[in-house]
Amino acid sequence: MAVHSVSEVNRYIKELLAREPVLSGMQVRGEISNYKQYPSGHCYFTLKDASSALKCVMFRSRAQYLRFKPENGMQVVAGGSLSVYERDGVYQLYVDSLMPEGTGDLAVAFEQLKKKLSAEGLFAEERKRPLPAFPQKIGVVTSSAGAVLRDIYRVSKRRWPAVQLVLYPVQVQGTEAAGQIARGIEFFSRTYPVDVIIAGRGGGSMEDLWAFNEEVVVRAIAAAQVPLISAVGHETDYTLADFAADVRAATPSQAAELAVPDRAEVRRQVLALKAQLTRQMQKEIADRRWRLENLLASRALRNPQQLLSEKRQRLDYLLENLQAQLSLGLQGKKHRLDILLNRLAAINPTAVLRRGFALAVKGDKIVSSVHDVALDDELMLTLADGTLKVRTLDKS
Repeated sequence: MAVHSVSEVNRYIKELLAREPVLSGMQVRGEISNYKQYPSGHCYFTLKDASSALKCVMFRSRAQYLRFKPENGMQVVAGGSLSVYERDGVYQLYVDSLMPEGTGDLAVAFEQLKKKLSAEGLFAEERKRPLPAFPQKIGVVTSSAGAVLRDIYRVSKRRWPAVQLVLYPVQVQGTEAAGQIARGIEFFSRTYPVDVIIAGRGGGSMEDLWAFNEEVVVRAIAAAQVPLISAVGHETDYTLADFAADVRAATPSQAAELAVPDRAEVRRQVLALKAQLTRQMQKEIADRRWRLENLLASRALRNPQQLLSEKRQRLDYLLENLQAQLSLGLQGKKHRLDILLNRLAAINPTAVLRRGFALAVKGDKIVSSVHDVALDDELMLTLADGTLKVRTLDKS
């Protein structure tokens, strides 16, 4: 019996598997677990069901085309070939395609990116800016071919002929579309500023519209320095660009309607304002005329001399009344002053002396009792008309 090396055995099993048609181009349904993507771009994971597991590898050359990000717990259908990794002797599924089960990869990618960007606040309502009322220059990011550009031009020029439209031509689908659209938005935002930007394309499948779901386009819209209108597809079509834009238009034609005012409507508004202003001016003139007529008809203007005479008479009356009040007040104050003077005179020492009394002083003290004086003391007597020096000869 021949003896084989481990490498020979693994190589033989690999060749057996390669010759089996069922194992080439097969599709496997399962739940992703242990998913990991390395810096090289290669993806390694396990597909499992209730009772078994299968190791899988998806190389960068295939993984780079995935629209969505595989996650643990996601139910998928993997397409590829089963083979053996000779070094470890492990058989595994070499995955060429990966699709979420029950829904398309674009739908999953849409929801994943929507959730991510929403968490960053790129779709927040407070970021939305109002559109300018009378834009002079509009930047249009769309294809130079097709009906979209013609619709935008036709509607905007019909509504507001003075507006200037500037086109940044781009591809609106395909691998190069997203980058071109993002550069067009940045061009009108920074290099060639306009008043408002319209970015859009006509209707189509989700695959056709996918460029407006790419992260680079959504971030360019969020970073735009001027208001932006998204006009992608038809009314029922929604892209992530619609959520990031300041205003979403259901169609490119509606985008033009939102971007510029209607000349006929503006004219009606101007005429209405003019009529309103005329009515207000006429009312104001009528009110002022009525007031002027009332003033001209007043007695003051018809006979001003009589009005002055009445005012003079009123002034004379007030002056006379004021003089009477002042005189009465002065008499009352004079009477009070006389009373106070009489009271003051009654307690004046000089007045007492005039009635025959004298003030006796011994040394520097006033004598108020006989006990304050001894025999032979010298006293000074103050009278009404002078002083006397006396000596005490007797006291009783």
